[in-house]
Amino acid sequence: MSTIYKTVVPWGRSYDEYVRMFALTADDLKGRILGCGDGPASFNCEMTKQGYNVISIDPIYQFNTNKIAKRIDETYQDVIKQTYEDKDNYIWDYIPSVEELGYIRMSAMRVFLDDYEIGRQQGRYIATSLPNLPFGPHEFDLALCSHLLFLYTDQLSLNFHRSSIEEMCRVARETRIFPLLDLQGKTSSYLSAIQDEFTNGGISASVETVPYEFQRGGNKMLRITSDYASYAI
Repeated sequence: MSTIYKTVVPWGRSYDEYVRMFALTADDLKGRILGCGDGPASFNCEMTKQGYNVISIDPIYQFNTNKIAKRIDETYQDVIKQTYEDKDNYIWDYIPSVEELGYIRMSAMRVFLDDYEIGRQQGRYIATSLPNLPFGPHEFDLALCSHLLFLYTDQLSLNFHRSSIEEMCRVARETRIFPLLDLQGKTSSYLSAIQDEFTNGGISASVETVPYEFQRGGNKMLRITSDYASYAI
């Protein structure tokens, strides 16, 4: 457990960012949503306040509020410093500056921390991770995966990606993954292979442009519409 804690870099995104990253419509928001690798995002809390249904999974949910808050404090300045060094890799319009980025992220993470303990008690934050999910077939209408699959192409194998996406397709009628770039800002080398495998298996796997671009070139998501009877490729 201590190894996981030391490798986690919590970086929470806001409700508005989720809506834009995944091109979520009013009808999407009304469905049963699973967030995979949500970390300290405020999406679950803000959706719950509006009466919507979201469950978030992440291995960091094995830790209590104080421990997650401590890790945020330990890593925050390093992330901001790295962002300054990589400023040219981002588009500074919706988020106009590194300082504003820090404010938006910390605001989202504070909302998460204030909601976290009651959310755990209500079963909205579950300590588990891809590619093995403790849910039944098509228990959700929509599975979302933000800044995990494809982004960590060098760290996570093609087989991990394949197994994780199959599992999301098993538990949700539709899966959306954002972004499709790796950490070097290039389209993941896994994307075409994943698309081909799912398409050849009779499952729709389309790349779509979304109304969000912060990482330069990172304005596309993968949308997979699954039929549980044929989700495995």
